[in-house]
This record gives sequence, C-alpha cells and structure tokens, in this order.
Amino acid sequence: MTDKIQQTANNSEQLTVDRGLIKQIPNIFTLLNLFFGCLAIVCIMQSGLAISQDDSLQQIVDIPEKMIYASLFIAIAAVIDFLDGFVARLLKASSDMGKQLDSLADVVSFGVAPGMIIYQFLRLSYAQQENGLNVNTFWISLAFIIPCAGAYRLARFNIDTSQSTGFKGVPIPAAGLLIAAFPLIYFHNHSTFIYNLLMNKWFWYAVILVVSYLMVSTLPMLALKFKGVTFQKLLPFIIVLIASIISALFLGWVAVPIGFLVYVAVSLVFNKKA
Repeated sequence: MTDKIQQTANNSEQLTVDRGLIKQIPNIFTLLNLFFGCLAIVCIMQSGLAISQDDSLQQIVDIPEKMIYASLFIAIAAVIDFLDGFVARLLKASSDMGKQLDSLADVVSFGVAPGMIIYQFLRLSYAQQENGLNVNTFWISLAFIIPCAGAYRLARFNIDTSQSTGFKGVPIPAAGLLIAAFPLIYFHNHSTFIYNLLMNKWFWYAVILVVSYLMVSTLPMLALKFKGVTFQKLLPFIIVLIASIISALFLGWVAVPIGFLVYVAVSLVFNKKA
C-alpha cells in the first residue's frame, strides 16, 4: 500500500515537472525572437556606412549588405513571434510571464532594431548635405520615437482586455516589418525617384510621425483572431494578399509598404470595432 502511494506521488511529481517544461517551450520561441532582434541590431551597428567621391548618383552613399541581413533577421523574428503564440495555444501553455516576455522581445526586434535602421538612413541623408556630418545628434535620434511608440502600444495592449478579435492601433510587428523592408528596397531599387526619396530626411521624419501615430492610436486594426472562418472574415486579408502579390510582381520589395498601407486601409473599412 505504501509503495503504491509513493509511486502515485512520484508520477504526480513527474507530471508536474513535464508540464512545467512544456510551458517553457513557447518562452523559448519568444527568446529566439529576441535573439534575432539582437542580431539585427548588430548588423545595423556594423553597417560600415561610407561616403564615396564618385560622381555617380548610386555611388555617392553606400549601405553595405549587412543592413540586408538586419532585414532578414527582423523577418525571422516576426515568423517566430507568430509561432510562439501558435505553440502556446497548441500546448495550452499560455501564461502571464509569456505575455510579458513576448512584449519585451517585440520591443527589441520590431522597435529598437527598426528605429536604428531609420537612424542610419537619417545619417546618410544628412551626410549628403554640406556640413551634414556635423548635424546635431538630436535630429537623428528622433528615429528612436519608433521604439518608444512601440513600447507604449505593447504596454497598453497588455492591460487592455477588449482586443480579443482585433487590435487598437497598428501592431508593432507590422510596423517593424515595414521599416525592415526599406534596406531591401534600397538595394534592389533601380529608380532614381525611390533612391532620392530614401535619401531625403523629410521622408524619414514622415515615416517616424505616421508609423508612431498608427501604433499609439486606437484606430481599429484587423487581426487573425476570430471564431469560425467565413469568407466575409477572410475577405480583407485576401484583399491585402492580392494587393501585395500584384505589387510584388511589378515593384519588388516596394510591395511591403504598399501591403502595409492596404492593410491599414482595409482595417479602417472592414473593422468597425477592435
């Protein structure tokens, strides 16, 4: 009798340990998100930005390919960010700690890293001007409004229980992926107009202002959170997908900002309440 009681206790303890390990699996995914966000920052910091004396427009300023790696790492972080929630629901291992950890990782991967991308582009923009290398750091550091807005949006999300089927404000991963696309657009661009746009500081200040506002706003944004799959619920996502595919065929990586704008537009049209 004593042996059976001991065996039952041991089995119960083993189940508790196993359950505890299972609950950590989504957290491991979340930490991988943070890991790739940190790698993206390293690539941005070691971009080796340089100014050439060549008269050719495309050689005046050069962003080495390490900035592209940053875009790749942010994209990987976004995939992992999606998977950690999926795994948590699959294993029934959602937790308050996982929710907080997810927000901390997102601030780095989709806030700090994209903010640094804008910081570097602003440096390039000012470097083209006379005495541009002596620009006051304040004007370049405005890029970090992006992670500040993202952190505010995540904190509000964590304490708001009304965002069960939609978002209030653009989610930070969407904003991060938008900004991460710009180095790819720069490298694969053959348009003088787009090149000049990316080298214009006012363009970047507009990006900072608009993206930050969209994150901290309470505008209703669509999310893949609904009970039951119907064509009506999938229609806005189908529109975004079609617009992104068509623009990708003709405009390459410019499809990312186009897809972002279409996402915002259809959210405002289809999603009346978040």
